[in-house]
Amino acid sequence: MTEVPSAYQRHIGEAAALPENVMLRVNHLVKEFPITRGVFFKKQVGAVQAVSDISFEIRKGETLGLVGESGCGKSTTARCVLRLLEPTGGDVYFRTGEDDHIVDIATADKDTLREIRREMQIVFQDPYASLNPMMTVASIVAEPLVVHDVGTKEERLERVKELLQVVGLSPEHANRYPHEFSGGQRQRIGVARALALNPSFMVLDEPVSALDVSIQAQVLNLMQDLQEELGLTYLFIAHDLSVVRHISDRVAVMYLGKIAELADRDALYEQPMHPYTHALLSAVPIPDPDIEAKRSRILLEGDIPSPANPPSGCRFHTRCPKAKEGVCDVDVPELRELESDHWVACHFPEVKKVF
Repeated sequence: MTEVPSAYQRHIGEAAALPENVMLRVNHLVKEFPITRGVFFKKQVGAVQAVSDISFEIRKGETLGLVGESGCGKSTTARCVLRLLEPTGGDVYFRTGEDDHIVDIATADKDTLREIRREMQIVFQDPYASLNPMMTVASIVAEPLVVHDVGTKEERLERVKELLQVVGLSPEHANRYPHEFSGGQRQRIGVARALALNPSFMVLDEPVSALDVSIQAQVLNLMQDLQEELGLTYLFIAHDLSVVRHISDRVAVMYLGKIAELADRDALYEQPMHPYTHALLSAVPIPDPDIEAKRSRILLEGDIPSPANPPSGCRFHTRCPKAKEGVCDVDVPELRELESDHWVACHFPEVKKVF
């Protein structure tokens, strides 16, 4: 069945003229990876549908959490937003900070993209792999300044020392190498590098998933403090729903390249409507043995379908306990606003408390 623009896509609009409170708008974003066959004359025989026609907005100064199981398209979405991956289709409108100009990142030329990169940065998931082991901390943090030809060598060194203090490290660490630091300290170095050019928007791609639980809280608190001090806007990607609840203002739940539910943080956790969201939240542990003993887990049957051959209709219907034959396996559910700013893509939504 041919998919039509959802109510949410019509709600946020097609034009690049963003409301003043919106920093980023994603419209009909699609990313497919070709499947080829042959050694010399490669022929495309299919495509992996990593992101399938999704739309969302991120407002100035807020944190939008993007959650879902591994492989659902969260990181691919983030990389397409930053144009680290070329989108197959769709638009990514971004409001620049200095002149309040609107740019479509998906179609921007090389020079425009270079300028925009000053305002859009990313903190990667693995602090052990995202830092060059052959470079000192000073060189790593100063690299964005060198690439964009900002300041003299002395000014860059002063900026590096300032950034290290901002993220809770000593300026004396500037001449050390990444292997001399713990995972939490390495992630702080990654944050310092991302802040070097004074960005207004940052993608945090599972920034604490590789860290110990005690260190996770420190890094999350650091990101919140920086957001308040510097007026940053975040796209926060994670699969840990307790972490997302701690830091996010709104939350979007993804399943197999689609957005299943999008709502304010408290509304999503207290009144989830999508069966997939119910299952995710039921797996979040509660540090109260009495309450935990009374809860019932929602166990999904089967495995996640392949994005190279996604199910027809609702992509969740093969694992959904509420799926009805002839409806869920045929019609693509529209992302509808069922409550104020609470959007759900389900034929049979139901409020179900899982905490």
